[in-house]
Amino acid sequence: MISPAPHELPDGVTVTELRDLAVRLATAAGALVREGRPERVEVAATKSSEVDPVTVMDRASEDLLREMIAAERPDDAVLGEEGDDLPGTSGLTWVLDPIDGTVNYLYGVASWAVSVAVVAGPPEPASWTVLAGCVHSVADGRTWSAGLGEGATRDGVPVHVGAPASLSTSLVGTGFGYDAGRRREQAAVLARVLPEIRDIRRLGSAAIDLCLLADGSLDLYYERGLNPWDMAAGVVVATEAGAVVTGLRGRPAGNAMTVAGPAGLVGQLARILEEVDADGAGGVDHG
Repeated sequence: MISPAPHELPDGVTVTELRDLAVRLATAAGALVREGRPERVEVAATKSSEVDPVTVMDRASEDLLREMIAAERPDDAVLGEEGDDLPGTSGLTWVLDPIDGTVNYLYGVASWAVSVAVVAGPPEPASWTVLAGCVHSVADGRTWSAGLGEGATRDGVPVHVGAPASLSTSLVGTGFGYDAGRRREQAAVLARVLPEIRDIRRLGSAAIDLCLLADGSLDLYYERGLNPWDMAAGVVVATEAGAVVTGLRGRPAGNAMTVAGPAGLVGQLARILEEVDADGAGGVDHG
Protein backbone atom coordinates (compact mmCIF):
# COMPACT_ATOMS: atom_id res chain seq x y z
CA MET A 1 0.00 0.00 0.00
CA ILE A 2 1.21 3.50 -0.85
CA SER A 3 0.49 6.54 1.27
CA PRO A 4 -0.56 9.71 -0.57
CA ALA A 5 1.86 12.60 -0.75
CA PRO A 6 0.68 15.43 1.52
CA HIS A 7 0.35 17.88 -1.39
CA GLU A 8 -2.24 15.64 -3.04
CA LEU A 9 -4.79 16.28 -0.30
CA PRO A 10 -6.42 19.66 0.43
CA ASP A 11 -5.86 20.98 3.91
CA GLY A 12 -8.01 19.29 6.51
CA VAL A 13 -9.04 16.40 4.22
CA THR A 14 -8.13 12.76 4.85
CA VAL A 15 -8.23 9.70 2.64
CA THR A 16 -10.54 8.06 5.16
CA GLU A 17 -13.06 10.90 4.85
CA LEU A 18 -12.97 10.73 1.06
CA ARG A 19 -13.39 6.96 1.15
CA ASP A 20 -16.36 7.21 3.49
CA LEU A 21 -17.97 9.76 1.19
CA ALA A 22 -17.36 7.55 -1.85
CA VAL A 23 -19.18 4.72 -0.08
CA ARG A 24 -22.10 6.97 0.85
CA LEU A 25 -22.35 8.28 -2.70
CA ALA A 26 -22.22 4.86 -4.36
CA THR A 27 -24.70 3.21 -2.01
CA ALA A 28 -27.16 6.11 -2.22
CA ALA A 29 -27.10 6.00 -6.01
CA GLY A 30 -27.35 2.22 -5.84
CA ALA A 31 -30.53 2.46 -3.78
CA LEU A 32 -32.00 4.84 -6.36
CA VAL A 33 -31.14 2.48 -9.21
CA ARG A 34 -32.39 -0.62 -7.43
CA GLU A 35 -35.67 0.85 -6.17
CA GLY A 36 -36.40 2.77 -9.36
CA ARG A 37 -35.83 -0.01 -11.87
CA PRO A 38 -39.05 -0.64 -13.81
CA GLU A 39 -40.17 -4.08 -14.93
CA ARG A 40 -39.12 -3.18 -18.47
CA VAL A 41 -36.18 -0.81 -18.93
CA GLU A 42 -36.24 1.46 -21.97
CA VAL A 43 -33.19 2.78 -23.81
CA ALA A 44 -33.04 6.57 -23.64
CA ALA A 45 -30.10 7.01 -26.02
CA THR A 46 -26.99 5.26 -27.34
CA LYS A 47 -23.30 6.13 -27.08
CA SER A 48 -20.55 4.50 -29.15
CA SER A 49 -22.93 2.35 -31.23
CA GLU A 50 -26.56 1.26 -31.38
CA VAL A 51 -25.81 -1.58 -28.95
CA ASP A 52 -24.22 0.74 -26.34
CA PRO A 53 -27.25 2.07 -24.44
CA VAL A 54 -27.98 4.84 -21.97
CA THR A 55 -31.08 4.57 -19.78
CA VAL A 56 -33.06 7.20 -17.90
CA MET A 57 -31.69 5.70 -14.69
CA ASP A 58 -28.07 6.20 -15.81
CA ARG A 59 -28.79 9.91 -15.95
CA ALA A 60 -30.84 10.00 -12.75
CA SER A 61 -28.11 8.16 -10.86
CA GLU A 62 -25.41 10.55 -12.04
CA ASP A 63 -27.61 13.56 -11.24
CA LEU A 64 -27.95 12.31 -7.66
CA LEU A 65 -24.20 11.78 -7.34
CA ARG A 66 -23.49 15.28 -8.63
CA GLU A 67 -26.04 16.82 -6.25
CA MET A 68 -24.52 15.05 -3.26
CA ILE A 69 -20.98 16.06 -4.21
CA ALA A 70 -22.06 19.68 -4.72
CA ALA A 71 -23.63 19.68 -1.25
CA GLU A 72 -20.64 18.13 0.55
CA ARG A 73 -17.62 19.18 -1.52
CA PRO A 74 -18.62 22.11 -3.77
CA ASP A 75 -15.04 22.98 -4.75
CA ASP A 76 -14.24 19.56 -6.23
CA ALA A 77 -14.36 18.80 -9.94
CA VAL A 78 -16.55 16.07 -11.46
CA LEU A 79 -15.83 13.75 -14.39
CA GLY A 80 -18.90 11.65 -15.15
CA GLU A 81 -19.91 9.27 -17.91
CA GLU A 82 -23.26 10.86 -18.68
CA GLY A 83 -22.87 14.57 -17.88
CA ASP A 84 -20.62 17.49 -18.73
CA ASP A 85 -17.28 17.74 -16.93
CA LEU A 86 -17.46 20.15 -14.01
CA PRO A 87 -14.29 22.10 -13.15
CA GLY A 88 -13.17 22.60 -9.57
CA THR A 89 -10.62 24.49 -7.51
CA SER A 90 -9.67 21.99 -4.78
CA GLY A 91 -7.36 19.78 -6.86
CA LEU A 92 -9.69 16.79 -6.42
CA THR A 93 -11.94 15.25 -9.08
CA TRP A 94 -14.78 12.79 -8.57
CA VAL A 95 -14.92 10.17 -11.33
CA LEU A 96 -18.39 8.70 -11.70
CA ASP A 97 -19.95 5.76 -13.49
CA PRO A 98 -23.63 5.91 -12.51
CA ILE A 99 -24.34 2.41 -13.84
CA ASP A 100 -21.38 0.30 -14.90
CA GLY A 101 -22.91 -2.59 -16.80
CA THR A 102 -25.86 -0.78 -18.37
CA VAL A 103 -26.62 -3.66 -20.76
CA ASN A 104 -26.91 -6.00 -17.77
CA TYR A 105 -29.19 -3.47 -16.07
CA LEU A 106 -31.25 -3.24 -19.25
CA TYR A 107 -31.76 -7.00 -19.42
CA GLY A 108 -32.00 -7.67 -15.70
CA VAL A 109 -28.75 -9.64 -15.59
CA ALA A 110 -27.33 -9.32 -12.09
CA SER A 111 -23.96 -7.66 -12.65
CA TRP A 112 -24.11 -3.88 -12.62
CA ALA A 113 -22.64 -1.36 -10.23
CA VAL A 114 -22.30 2.25 -9.23
CA SER A 115 -18.62 3.24 -9.34
CA VAL A 116 -17.31 6.33 -7.54
CA ALA A 117 -13.68 7.42 -7.19
CA VAL A 118 -11.89 10.59 -6.14
CA VAL A 119 -8.54 11.46 -7.70
CA ALA A 120 -5.85 14.09 -7.25
CA GLY A 121 -4.08 15.71 -10.16
CA PRO A 122 -5.06 16.21 -13.81
CA PRO A 123 -8.26 14.41 -14.88
CA GLU A 124 -6.31 11.88 -16.97
CA PRO A 125 -5.74 8.31 -15.72
CA ALA A 126 -2.05 8.33 -16.69
CA SER A 127 -1.44 11.45 -14.57
CA TRP A 128 -3.80 11.31 -11.64
CA THR A 129 -3.52 9.57 -8.25
CA VAL A 130 -6.65 7.72 -7.18
CA LEU A 131 -7.13 8.50 -3.50
CA ALA A 132 -10.27 6.51 -2.73
CA GLY A 133 -13.07 4.64 -4.43
CA CYS A 134 -16.16 2.50 -3.99
CA VAL A 135 -17.87 0.00 -6.25
CA HIS A 136 -21.38 -0.93 -5.14
CA SER A 137 -22.90 -4.00 -6.80
CA VAL A 138 -26.54 -2.98 -6.94
CA ALA A 139 -28.26 -6.34 -7.46
CA ASP A 140 -26.73 -8.12 -4.47
CA GLY A 141 -25.53 -5.22 -2.31
CA ARG A 142 -21.85 -6.13 -2.18
CA THR A 143 -19.73 -3.04 -1.61
CA TRP A 144 -16.00 -2.84 -2.23
CA SER A 145 -14.02 0.20 -1.15
CA ALA A 146 -10.42 1.28 -0.81
CA GLY A 147 -8.35 4.26 0.24
CA LEU A 148 -4.78 4.92 -0.80
CA GLY A 149 -2.61 3.39 1.88
CA GLU A 150 -5.61 1.94 3.74
CA GLY A 151 -6.15 -1.39 1.96
CA ALA A 152 -9.33 -2.66 0.36
CA THR A 153 -12.47 -4.22 1.79
CA ARG A 154 -15.66 -5.95 0.70
CA ASP A 155 -18.52 -5.16 3.04
CA GLY A 156 -16.00 -3.99 5.60
CA VAL A 157 -13.84 -7.14 5.52
CA PRO A 158 -10.28 -6.82 4.15
CA VAL A 159 -9.68 -8.49 0.78
CA HIS A 160 -6.55 -9.61 -1.02
CA VAL A 161 -5.80 -10.89 -4.50
CA GLY A 162 -5.54 -14.64 -4.95
CA ALA A 163 -2.40 -16.64 -5.58
CA PRO A 164 -3.03 -19.13 -8.40
CA ALA A 165 -0.24 -21.61 -9.00
CA SER A 166 0.15 -20.79 -12.67
CA LEU A 167 -1.36 -19.05 -15.67
CA SER A 168 -2.90 -22.36 -16.72
CA THR A 169 -4.85 -22.56 -13.45
CA SER A 170 -6.01 -18.92 -13.55
CA LEU A 171 -9.61 -17.82 -14.00
CA VAL A 172 -9.48 -14.67 -16.13
CA GLY A 173 -12.04 -11.90 -16.54
CA THR A 174 -12.39 -9.72 -19.63
CA GLY A 175 -14.83 -7.55 -21.53
CA PHE A 176 -15.61 -6.61 -25.12
CA GLY A 177 -16.26 -3.37 -26.94
CA TYR A 178 -19.42 -2.36 -28.75
CA ASP A 179 -17.96 -1.72 -32.21
CA ALA A 180 -18.25 -4.74 -34.52
CA GLY A 181 -14.71 -4.35 -35.84
CA ARG A 182 -13.29 -4.13 -32.34
CA ARG A 183 -15.17 -7.28 -31.35
CA ARG A 184 -13.65 -9.24 -34.23
CA GLU A 185 -10.19 -8.25 -33.01
CA GLN A 186 -11.06 -9.14 -29.42
CA ALA A 187 -12.37 -12.54 -30.49
CA ALA A 188 -9.02 -13.28 -32.10
CA VAL A 189 -7.24 -12.23 -28.90
CA LEU A 190 -9.53 -14.44 -26.84
CA ALA A 191 -8.77 -17.41 -29.10
CA ARG A 192 -5.08 -16.98 -28.29
CA VAL A 193 -5.55 -16.45 -24.54
CA LEU A 194 -8.14 -19.14 -23.79
CA PRO A 195 -5.91 -22.22 -24.33
CA GLU A 196 -3.37 -20.79 -21.87
CA ILE A 197 -5.70 -20.34 -18.87
CA ARG A 198 -8.21 -22.23 -16.73
CA ASP A 199 -11.21 -20.39 -18.22
CA ILE A 200 -12.61 -16.99 -19.10
CA ARG A 201 -15.42 -14.96 -17.56
CA ARG A 202 -17.21 -12.05 -19.22
CA LEU A 203 -19.58 -10.51 -16.66
CA GLY A 204 -20.23 -7.14 -18.28
CA SER A 205 -19.02 -4.71 -15.60
CA ALA A 206 -15.36 -3.72 -15.55
CA ALA A 207 -15.71 -2.17 -12.11
CA ILE A 208 -17.05 -5.42 -10.64
CA ASP A 209 -14.44 -7.47 -12.52
CA LEU A 210 -11.62 -5.48 -10.91
CA CYS A 211 -13.20 -5.92 -7.49
CA LEU A 212 -13.63 -9.67 -8.01
CA LEU A 213 -9.94 -9.74 -8.84
CA ALA A 214 -9.27 -7.86 -5.59
CA ASP A 215 -11.11 -10.40 -3.45
CA GLY A 216 -9.73 -13.48 -5.23
CA SER A 217 -12.88 -14.41 -7.11
CA LEU A 218 -10.97 -13.84 -10.37
CA ASP A 219 -7.25 -14.48 -10.75
CA LEU A 220 -6.45 -12.11 -13.64
CA TYR A 221 -8.24 -9.52 -15.75
CA TYR A 222 -7.62 -7.78 -19.05
CA GLU A 223 -9.66 -5.45 -21.21
CA ARG A 224 -9.16 -3.00 -24.05
CA GLY A 225 -11.22 0.17 -24.33
CA LEU A 226 -11.84 1.13 -20.70
CA ASN A 227 -12.80 4.73 -20.02
CA PRO A 228 -11.63 6.60 -16.90
CA TRP A 229 -14.97 6.14 -15.13
CA ASP A 230 -14.98 2.40 -15.90
CA MET A 231 -11.76 1.77 -14.02
CA ALA A 232 -10.92 4.49 -11.48
CA ALA A 233 -12.62 2.98 -8.43
CA GLY A 234 -11.94 -0.62 -9.42
CA VAL A 235 -8.24 0.05 -9.91
CA VAL A 236 -7.73 1.51 -6.44
CA VAL A 237 -9.61 -1.44 -4.91
CA ALA A 238 -7.47 -3.90 -6.90
CA THR A 239 -4.13 -2.24 -6.19
CA GLU A 240 -4.87 -1.80 -2.49
CA ALA A 241 -5.71 -5.53 -2.42
CA GLY A 242 -2.25 -6.30 -3.79
CA ALA A 243 -2.80 -6.41 -7.55
CA VAL A 244 -0.51 -5.03 -10.21
CA VAL A 245 -2.45 -2.97 -12.77
CA THR A 246 -0.66 -2.08 -15.99
CA GLY A 247 -0.90 -1.62 -19.74
CA LEU A 248 1.24 -3.32 -22.37
CA ARG A 249 4.77 -2.52 -23.56
CA GLY A 250 5.61 -0.61 -20.40
CA ARG A 251 2.66 1.73 -20.71
CA PRO A 252 0.22 2.48 -17.87
CA ALA A 253 -3.23 0.94 -17.77
CA GLY A 254 -5.82 2.81 -19.78
CA ASN A 255 -8.00 2.81 -22.86
CA ALA A 256 -5.49 0.89 -24.99
CA MET A 257 -5.25 -2.01 -22.51
CA THR A 258 -5.62 -2.77 -18.83
CA VAL A 259 -4.11 -5.94 -17.36
CA ALA A 260 -4.44 -6.71 -13.66
CA GLY A 261 -3.57 -9.47 -11.26
CA PRO A 262 -0.83 -10.87 -9.00
CA ALA A 263 2.64 -9.63 -9.89
CA GLY A 264 3.96 -13.03 -10.90
CA LEU A 265 1.27 -13.67 -13.50
CA VAL A 266 0.47 -10.24 -14.93
CA GLY A 267 3.68 -10.28 -16.93
CA GLN A 268 2.90 -13.69 -18.42
CA LEU A 269 -0.56 -12.62 -19.55
CA ALA A 270 0.76 -9.28 -20.83
CA ARG A 271 3.35 -11.03 -23.00
CA ILE A 272 0.65 -13.11 -24.68
CA LEU A 273 -1.45 -10.01 -25.26
CA GLU A 274 1.55 -8.20 -26.73
CA GLU A 275 2.26 -11.10 -29.09
CA VAL A 276 -1.21 -10.77 -30.65
CA ASP A 277 -1.17 -6.95 -30.57
CA ALA A 278 -4.19 -6.93 -28.28
CA ASP A 279 -3.91 -3.19 -27.69
CA GLY A 280 -3.94 -2.43 -31.42
CA ALA A 281 -1.09 -1.03 -33.51
CA GLY A 282 1.59 -1.40 -30.89
CA GLY A 283 -0.51 0.05 -28.09
CA VAL A 284 -2.22 2.91 -29.96
CA ASP A 285 -5.97 2.64 -29.63
CA HIS A 286 -7.97 3.73 -32.65
CA GLY A 287 -11.39 3.66 -30.98
